[in-house]
Amino acid sequence: MSPATPSPKHGGAALELLVHGVGGATPQDMLDDPRTVRVTGDATAAMYRRCDDLDAEDHPERYAERPVPEAYCWSNLTSGNGARALWLLLLPFMVANLAHWMRPPAPDRPGLVRLYGVLVRLVALTLTVLLTAAACEVALDLTAWQCAGDAACAQDRSWLGFLSAERGGWWSQPGRRLALAAVVPAALVGLLWYLSNRTWSAYEAQRPPTAYDDTPPLAEPAGSPSGRGEPADPATDADPGAEADDEPAGTPESALPTELRPALGRRGFWYGRRLVARLRAAHTAAGFLTVAAALTGATGRHDRATAPDALHTDFGWGLQAAVVVLAAVVLWVVCRRGRSERRLDLRLERALVAWLPCASLLLLALAVPHACWSRPEWRSAGTLPGDTTFGALTLVQGGLVVALGAVALLLHRRRPESRTALHGLGGPAVAMLACALGGVMSGGVAQRVADWLDGSATPGMGDGSPIGPPVLLSWQASVIPVLLVMLLAPAALLAVRTARAARRLGPVVEAAYATVTPDPVRTGRIAATRARAGLTDFAPPLVGIVSGATLFLGAASVAGAWIGGAVPGRAFEGAHPAIASAADTAQSLGSWMIGFGFILFVTWGRRAYKDASARRTIGILWDVGTFWPRAAHPFAPPCYAERAVPDLTWRMSSWTRHTGGRLVISGHSQGSVLAAAAVWQLPPATRKRVALLTYGSPLERLYGRWFPAYFGPGPLRGLHRTVHCWSNLHRATDPIGGPVRVPAEGDRPAVDRPVLLDPVEYGRTPAHPLPEPILGHSDYQADPVFAAERAALLDRLPPALPRQRGTARTDQGSSGRSSG
Repeated sequence: MSPATPSPKHGGAALELLVHGVGGATPQDMLDDPRTVRVTGDATAAMYRRCDDLDAEDHPERYAERPVPEAYCWSNLTSGNGARALWLLLLPFMVANLAHWMRPPAPDRPGLVRLYGVLVRLVALTLTVLLTAAACEVALDLTAWQCAGDAACAQDRSWLGFLSAERGGWWSQPGRRLALAAVVPAALVGLLWYLSNRTWSAYEAQRPPTAYDDTPPLAEPAGSPSGRGEPADPATDADPGAEADDEPAGTPESALPTELRPALGRRGFWYGRRLVARLRAAHTAAGFLTVAAALTGATGRHDRATAPDALHTDFGWGLQAAVVVLAAVVLWVVCRRGRSERRLDLRLERALVAWLPCASLLLLALAVPHACWSRPEWRSAGTLPGDTTFGALTLVQGGLVVALGAVALLLHRRRPESRTALHGLGGPAVAMLACALGGVMSGGVAQRVADWLDGSATPGMGDGSPIGPPVLLSWQASVIPVLLVMLLAPAALLAVRTARAARRLGPVVEAAYATVTPDPVRTGRIAATRARAGLTDFAPPLVGIVSGATLFLGAASVAGAWIGGAVPGRAFEGAHPAIASAADTAQSLGSWMIGFGFILFVTWGRRAYKDASARRTIGILWDVGTFWPRAAHPFAPPCYAERAVPDLTWRMSSWTRHTGGRLVISGHSQGSVLAAAAVWQLPPATRKRVALLTYGSPLERLYGRWFPAYFGPGPLRGLHRTVHCWSNLHRATDPIGGPVRVPAEGDRPAVDRPVLLDPVEYGRTPAHPLPEPILGHSDYQADPVFAAERAALLDRLPPALPRQRGTARTDQGSSGRSSG
């Protein structure tokens, strides 16, 4: 949008680098011109200029009174093609990965920091095992064991006829049916490996630029041109042991290299190739081992009960022992190392990455012929021991989350911050939600398939076909209606508080506009918008309530399944009629809800695959959830910032180096987070020529509260000191953006500017004859304050240096023209 006030009229060449926020934006909208040209980048992420500005560096006299606008469009990184809509199936993995980055800061507790990372990685590993176990439940238990072993179920489904026990064919023996069905979960694990490897090659394997980072990240001397010269602030230093798991064992902290930048400024922060490759190998092996354990467990139980020849028994014991040994290796790999951030780690453990998944796949391949050995007396009855598997997983996940909460509290006590979400328990709460999402998805597919196979009967009730999922999954589905009822109270409380806040804000709105003739309708709309925008600040307690209720109800479902030994509708048959009716209703509603939720999930993903607008909506979720590198779960959607941050860093470095000009990077919403991360990565010489303008920014309101170790008060104050100048614009009607709460320091003014009025005018004026809209989170550039603040930032930057002749077209980053 065109500036509403004049731009700076002195200082030499200047570039305004625009970075859009969540949901994406077109270059035409960002540059307010239908004629735009891609100057560098590709179809996934690129820099754009107006056609008239393409040769701006060759004609600086044309831009003496305004900066050259350039737009960085990165939305295709999260919503570019239809296949990315399928990332919805990876939602639990993404949420678990977020929990890794939510730890409280603790620079003097490296051991606890490492323990926190280990616990989150173990939670992530249980999610992979849970997903694979759910696939085994559907393919091996419900289909191959129960339905194919039941004459009525197999007869109604012709595609299962060749597996039917009644036909007496080669495939009719239970072991062979299970071996064939094992192809389904094994293929799922292989698909996850493929997707992770493919995105790893496109994201993590891209090395960050280092050509312009020739200045070590040290504190500037007192005589530096920036006029600062302050030492590094310990509050902004990266935690000494943050993810330094690859330092040699026994190395004292004093012997480690000094790190004066915050974590997001480390050279290796946006290069997670080594860790993702190692975790991918471990999780792939864990998936194959889960399938192998299901096969060897079923055959082993039969062989031990019937005492066949020694070869069968010994080979089965050997397979099970191998599963245990490889599972121990997987645990060692997951726990042994974390991220390497202090340096650009180019190593890759090729032997480990290759042999661990291959060894697990070989073990699965050996388990298949063992299961196919002839056992003519074997008959499938009842169910496979899914209750034990899912119950153990639920208990392990609950124990890990509780341990993670204890570690998080210990970390938070070292440096408590009043605005940290849930007093440091944000990570454990989100990890609990990841486990709940995994349980809902696993239980949903099992319930849906069971409903499909048993016709009109209710799974587990014995009123028709005997087909049914494990009892625990029915209990877990039954607590969903209970959870929703529990959430009615906080939802009603929030509604009442919002209504009261809207009434209380009415006089505040009228005072802000100093209106003489207030309009109650207009005032009510503005006040209600401000009150609804404030709901964002209630997210932490709401997440805490949901997570706590989920933990409690999950433990209750395990206890109910193990004590009752039957689904809720059966377990409470002898109780009071009201209790029995409530249990039966909860089971029916829960089974319907979890099945419907799974269908809705798949339908949403399918629609997004075909519909670009729906895909963009889902892309907003990924914009927030996939900003962080994959540090806990390798099957999570890839981190787009590992491409976007180096793009921005390279562009700022190359342009300022070759033109000597001033640059203001202007980030909206999530774009402000990318802008801050990119500025942290700049060498000090470049940061002296860069100003930061953020608007509608969640830097403190969301990221600072939920990710305090990386965007807390210390890192944000450090960013204020290291960048030449920084201003932040925000509105009271914005539900996402807000103040960054960085105060003035020395000769540096506070970052936050006065709250912008929204709408810009209360009523009709000669300049605004029609009512102005309430913009909320959008169109900050429409406010005259935006252009004025940008001009002020550019005027605060040092004047442009003389341009180096002969360097105008040394690379595409200097002239802005693409080579292809």
